[in-house]
Amino acid sequence: MNTKAFPSSLSRIAAAGMLMAGLLASACAWADGSPVGLWKNIDDATGKPKALIRITENNGELSGKIEKLFRAPEEDQNPVCAKCEGDLKDQPVIGMTILSGLKKDGNEYSGGQILDPANGKIYKSKLTVVEDGKKLNVRGYIGLPMLGRTQTWVREE
Repeated sequence: MNTKAFPSSLSRIAAAGMLMAGLLASACAWADGSPVGLWKNIDDATGKPKALIRITENNGELSGKIEKLFRAPEEDQNPVCAKCEGDLKDQPVIGMTILSGLKKDGNEYSGGQILDPANGKIYKSKLTVVEDGKKLNVRGYIGLPMLGRTQTWVREE
């Protein structure tokens, strides 16, 4: 038996097993309607994509961070949040956490907030996974949910 080949084969099998486990976990999250994953947000006014946001879950709480912006060539490709306040003031929008504090409540996630980097305002937020996990309705509002607007985000992975 070639003992030098054995550990290498084992590590390849282990790596393949970890890759499969990760793929299965992603597929299960999508299948059970989880919002965890990468999403393209669509501007509710123009219908055009604005950004890619990665939603993660930590201890039952969701957060979302901007990974990429879709901007016209003449626009600043790495803008800062000039209208934000506090620690976020003049920080790069790419890499910024814009969605936080959402917890599962029945068929939706609520109790969180969303930041609009365009105006620096923070709104209460809730979201609902729709169309078998392919889309996400994200609502930002002041006071009551009826006093807000909804964007539809489309799953990227």
